[in-house]
Amino acid sequence: MSKLVQVAVAILIRPNGEYLLASRPQGKGWAGWWEFPGGKIESGESPAHALIREAQEELGITPTQIQPWIKRRYDYPATHDAEAKTVLLHFFFVSAWQGELQAREGQQLAWQHPRQLNVSPVLPANAPIMQALSLPPVYAISNVQEMGETAFLQALRQQLDLGLQLIQIREPNLGQDALAQLSEKVLALCTAYDCRCLLNGSPELATQLGYQGVHLNSQRLMAMLTKPENLLTGASCHDLEQLQKAQHLQLDCALLSPVLPTASHPGANNLGWEKFADLLSGLEIPVYGLGGMRPEHLPQALASGARGIAMQRACW
Repeated sequence: MSKLVQVAVAILIRPNGEYLLASRPQGKGWAGWWEFPGGKIESGESPAHALIREAQEELGITPTQIQPWIKRRYDYPATHDAEAKTVLLHFFFVSAWQGELQAREGQQLAWQHPRQLNVSPVLPANAPIMQALSLPPVYAISNVQEMGETAFLQALRQQLDLGLQLIQIREPNLGQDALAQLSEKVLALCTAYDCRCLLNGSPELATQLGYQGVHLNSQRLMAMLTKPENLLTGASCHDLEQLQKAQHLQLDCALLSPVLPTASHPGANNLGWEKFADLLSGLEIPVYGLGGMRPEHLPQALASGARGIAMQRACW
């Protein structure tokens, strides 16, 4: 059985959303492969301290704004230049630092856009993280039933102008013809802005209507045997069992709710931020907080280990 190696990993992010990748230097295992900068956590060292030390040693910078994110366990097989090992990666967002970036170990550095990766090969343990980074911190949910179609489409255009990148169409009260007509308008609008759209429904209907993705309710999630092919797939979760099912299926994201009191589910047992963070601990898929979310809750969600927040009313 291979020894577990704890590793602190830095996701350096620019204001435009680009993140930094570094190549493995010659003389190290997996030389030439691309990864997020970081290194082994020494005995008695916290992950955050290891992150800062490694950034100083590898890149010549000192992180000043760091945010813990998810952890990921990965079993590396033995290769001609590296022995088998199991790593537990502690990922941190690094949004500010002091000093100028330097390749202090002879590695190559490259800023990458989350949806336009142009370096390869990438270390296997890092690939799912890059997929998670392609998801934005705000996941919008439609609210045509309360707003009316005209007002919703107007609000959608305004949010697209402000940079909205991900939306779920959730309109269970619409008949199939009305949903198809709404979908045609939404998809045409979102395509022009490169905003990805998921349909809350079955994978078959999402594909039929031309959606890029599908969002599963908790009942569909628990009945699902495999991840739908060729669809960005999210799921609604309310407890640890459902989150673990979403992770087992390797879904692209999950929504965990209700975090706070919400108008759509008055009287529900809210998780609160502490329970929300506990449920996310150890998960390897990106999770959004849902339920009573407003834009000002985003920092708290990130601090709890979430990818971001999902909103049905506050975003419109």
